Amino acid sequence: MVIGDSAVSHLLIDIALQRLQLFDDTFICVGDYSVSTARNGAGERDGSGCTPRGQHYIRVMIGAGQPLNSVFRGRRPTGEIYNPELAIDHPERDWILSRIVWLCGRQWGVNRGPGVDTFRRFIYIHGTPDTEPMGTPLSHGCVRMRNADLVALFARLRPGMPVLIF
Repeated sequence: MVIGDSAVSHLLIDIALQRLQLFDDTFICVGDYSVSTARNGAGERDGSGCTPRGQHYIRVMIGAGQPLNSVFRGRRPTGEIYNPELAIDHPERDWILSRIVWLCGRQWGVNRGPGVDTFRRFIYIHGTPDTEPMGTPLSHGCVRMRNADLVALFARLRPGMPVLIF
């Protein structure tokens, strides 16, 4: 996607700073967002509950055109719109809201392949309830964002775009 004279080219996700940054092809930051990565820290192993590091790319983008706060289960919209009453009715849910940006690892044996596969671990960038804090690692491995931020970012992304998580 072209913004001004430059194309949006890649994402950087900094686990230590809990930030996601969008860069153009001249390496100028054109978007900077607070995120929430894994409560269990960084790591690539299946079942670890950690956010995987390394070189990734956007494999699938889900939810274009869905309303803000749309609820997803199994990567499909349920038709529900998140609200406090729904949260009370379903306290066990790990809410995936608004959009899903499904990541795939590029590094065999690091974040791709048996035992470490980011895509098979269902690692996404996704929306979370606005009551959840950002800047604090609290997810089960995914990268959580504010819904309005994610919807704005989603419009600037494309499948195949590089994502570096460190």
